[in-house]
Amino acid sequence: MEHRVLIYAPTGKDGRLIAQVLGQAGLVCVVCEKPAEVFQKLAQGVGSVVLADEALTSAFLKPFVQFLENQPAWSDLPIVVLTKQGTDAPEIQHIFLKLGNVTLLERPVRSVTLISAANSALRARKRQYEMQEIDRRKDEFLAMLAHELRNPLAPISAASELLKIDVLDQDRARKTCDVISRQVSHMTTLIDDLLDVSRVSRGLVTLEQKLLDARQIVAHAVEQVRPLIDSRRHRLTIQTPPETATIYGDEKRLIQVITNLLNNAAKYTLEGGSIALLLDVDSENVILNVIDNGIGMEPHLISQIFEMFVQAERTSDRSQGGLGIGLALVKNLVRLHGGTVSAHSAGAGQGSKFVVTLPRAPMPVAGPHQDREDSGSPQTKMRRLLVVDDNVDAAQMLGMLLEAAGHEVLVEHNAKTALERARTEMPDFCLLDIGLPDMDGNELAKRLRAQPETTKAVLIAISGYGQERDRENTARAGFNYHFVKPVDIGSLLEILAGYSIQ
Repeated sequence: MEHRVLIYAPTGKDGRLIAQVLGQAGLVCVVCEKPAEVFQKLAQGVGSVVLADEALTSAFLKPFVQFLENQPAWSDLPIVVLTKQGTDAPEIQHIFLKLGNVTLLERPVRSVTLISAANSALRARKRQYEMQEIDRRKDEFLAMLAHELRNPLAPISAASELLKIDVLDQDRARKTCDVISRQVSHMTTLIDDLLDVSRVSRGLVTLEQKLLDARQIVAHAVEQVRPLIDSRRHRLTIQTPPETATIYGDEKRLIQVITNLLNNAAKYTLEGGSIALLLDVDSENVILNVIDNGIGMEPHLISQIFEMFVQAERTSDRSQGGLGIGLALVKNLVRLHGGTVSAHSAGAGQGSKFVVTLPRAPMPVAGPHQDREDSGSPQTKMRRLLVVDDNVDAAQMLGMLLEAAGHEVLVEHNAKTALERARTEMPDFCLLDIGLPDMDGNELAKRLRAQPETTKAVLIAISGYGQERDRENTARAGFNYHFVKPVDIGSLLEILAGYSIQ
């Protein structure tokens, strides 16, 4: 960011006096007495401009206005004009409209007023530079997002073409299906991360808190990241305390925190590197350290590593992958748990260390022993299902999966025929896409509830939207469950098997 104040006062000692006043306030000034000097300094970059009104000649204003009009989209250079004519003079008002982002000060002006106006101009310029950086990161993020989504699409496309070959043997067909499943899971993870960081940063996440042993959280996180660590041949060292490290928090979210930190260490450490996960406790806190001997971080990166879309230097092949949102998510989730997270590195090539500190919870007092009944797993039953989705491929594939699980499946592609089919066939479950063209899924659900034949059917929303307000909308419409695309088939089958139809 450029902090200099450019002063253009072509006559007398005005320029030097203005610079002296602003300099006493700690501002860096550049005084110009000729238009050529002004445009040379503008080309180099300045934080704001202070102009004496005698400088506002037509010969100067024409190229100056042209310069202002040609600024990049993020830039709106702040200008302070000192005028003897009075701020209401028609000539000054005309110039004010031409220059745009102008503060008019009537001379003689008090020093404190001039300093205040200059500082305000520089603060406004600082916000512009910040917006420029946000725009740059946004553009870079969109390019990364396109890259990350195209990567899994390539093997999915190749696998789908391969499945069209009639002579494909069973073993190769199974491997091809495994490829599709893995890549869809990868894409789902990317999209879930995006939604998560949006929900968390806006305070829309509700933590399901309970007493937890941090040692178990560590074990679950390591289990999830182990395939990546092993594939890159890293050595993972884990140290946990002998005593219980009790914390009060959301198990899923805390596993997510540690998983993201371990993923980050694995990605930014060259193959065959070392990663250490150290868990410790003191009287008040549970402290987690994730240490690697990877590529490290420069000081400027450490200061912004927890901001959205920030990553370490990437190679052109994007081998590390990711969207640069994992650490932003870590910071917000740790904050929601009343903790802190910090990053440390001695520099490029010196490895990194991330430290998470969470409040330690007191051990609960042991209560009387309570026997628990093991209800066992629900017995699988054949259900009659109605699938409604205007995406023919999506409806057919979901229907085929459900039929393979032993259910009777009816498929429709619009709401009107679905209502009539439901009236005659009386399905046990209705799986409805929310984004239907003729009638949205919420309205269809209300009408199904109003029909005597389907008033007790179990309604399952299938939507590309999973925000809290989307779930509230489907619940109000009468849905029993809300699934976000792509549907988690395992969870869906559990619901179908365990739900008791009245």
